[in-house]
Amino acid sequence: MFVFNVRCVMSEAMAIAASLYNNPRFYSESEIRIRNNKLRRQKIIRRQYMIVSAVVFVAMFLTVFYVFSFKASAQSDSFVPEYKYYKNITIHSGDSLWSVANSEFNAEHYKDLNAYISEICMINSIDSDSILQAGESIVIPYYSRDYK
Repeated sequence: MFVFNVRCVMSEAMAIAASLYNNPRFYSESEIRIRNNKLRRQKIIRRQYMIVSAVVFVAMFLTVFYVFSFKASAQSDSFVPEYKYYKNITIHSGDSLWSVANSEFNAEHYKDLNAYISEICMINSIDSDSILQAGESIVIPYYSRDYK
């Protein structure tokens, strides 16, 4: 901006004309060009920011979409669910907890026979070393593909 000393010897008309240059409403051509260039650069930066934001959003959306679509197709078409059921078994003479558990044990669902016996004991509130009497009935878990 131009600053003029109005106290110099000049006419009143010249002082008024000179004061127009100090008024922020009036800009020189170079100031107008500088301001327009600044606004143009701001538009370019804003446009670039919006484009980058849109690309990042689309990339994140596609990533989430693909992850969930792969998880959904992770099960094979031949998958058949197995359901857990419980049944009562009557103890006959000569049967032990280990013999009953061994006859019903399924290695696909239990780590070992001890894990299966532990579950039977927990269900029936008995110890693994307790003696079963003939005629007693216990509840044991089993798995089936049939939905009942």
